[in-house]
Amino acid sequence: MSKPNRIYTIDVYCICRQYLFRYRKEGGGHLVKCFKSNIDKDETRKEGTCPSCEVPFAKDTVIKNRPALQIIKGRVFVRGHHG
Repeated sequence: MSKPNRIYTIDVYCICRQYLFRYRKEGGGHLVKCFKSNIDKDETRKEGTCPSCEVPFAKDTVIKNRPALQIIKGRVFVRGHHG
């Protein structure tokens, strides 16, 4: 029998410390992809690009027929574990 999928909220930041968005993460592990439907409080102007330093932090993609952002390794960090 499989484990139930854990869902919790994390805050995602650019490496320049700019707040990017709040994300409802499914399951454990590192943040590799973000499904667009799970992004709650989005502070970015251009999708996948930091509004402060203008550095791209993610690539637009589709995973399992769901629009998503593929995170570029080393460009973001996360904080919090809300709920």
